[in-house]
Amino acid sequence: MKGDTLIDIRNLVKVYQGRNTPAVDDLSLQICDGEIYGILGPNGAGKTTIISILCNLIHPTSGSVSIDGLSLASDKRKIKQLTGVVFQDIALYDRLTAFENLRYFGTLYGIHRHELEERINKLLIRLGLEKFSDEKVGTFSGGMKRRINLLAGLLHNPRLLFLDEPAVGIDVQSRNVIIEFLQELNASGTTIVYTSHMMEEAQKLCTRVAVIDYGKVIAVATPDELINNNPDCRSLEDVFLKLTGRSLRDDFQ
Repeated sequence: MKGDTLIDIRNLVKVYQGRNTPAVDDLSLQICDGEIYGILGPNGAGKTTIISILCNLIHPTSGSVSIDGLSLASDKRKIKQLTGVVFQDIALYDRLTAFENLRYFGTLYGIHRHELEERINKLLIRLGLEKFSDEKVGTFSGGMKRRINLLAGLLHNPRLLFLDEPAVGIDVQSRNVIIEFLQELNASGTTIVYTSHMMEEAQKLCTRVAVIDYGKVIAVATPDELINNNPDCRSLEDVFLKLTGRSLRDDFQ
């Protein structure tokens, strides 16, 4: 673990209306400042529900969450200033250009226009999109949209970044650029909380991971520790399948 506890999740429970079993079931986690922390689990394990609670998009049934010592229940505005979020679904306007999209999202954070435009140009260059700045996003490939979508969530330089499947469904080159960029962000001080189905990616990227299933934590460690503690496993994917099983999971949590 890198630093002091940044996110403290205690006995978190979420039960959706009309469902008999909880999506998150008495879950506790501590995530440290400076980590790239992976939340891994099969479909329906509760990953997106956890991220949605941490981002204040849905409310827990019970339990508590604090971020940098601030209560998620009572300090929502202060926490929002600290955090950025990028969900799996692309949240861009196809009829706007890449630059127009980013300028729109940047104004929502209250960034001064001159500072915002400089920041947008710098980020577009870093992710290889400067040539497409004035092209409409609707004409972009999936990998290009994914990169713009990522930039929209971090224009305000958040201390804490939540990512839900940030590199799903894209080409290898775009995925590699995104992973390298996330590592740079982390090295500059951004804590990242990340969900993924891609175990090879998580093994390379994450400083620690929590494997969850049926809304419960079943393992927390570094990827190397999980592999070393399971001598019959050669990779994080092997450990994941050993802990969660090989049966298909079709659910929405």
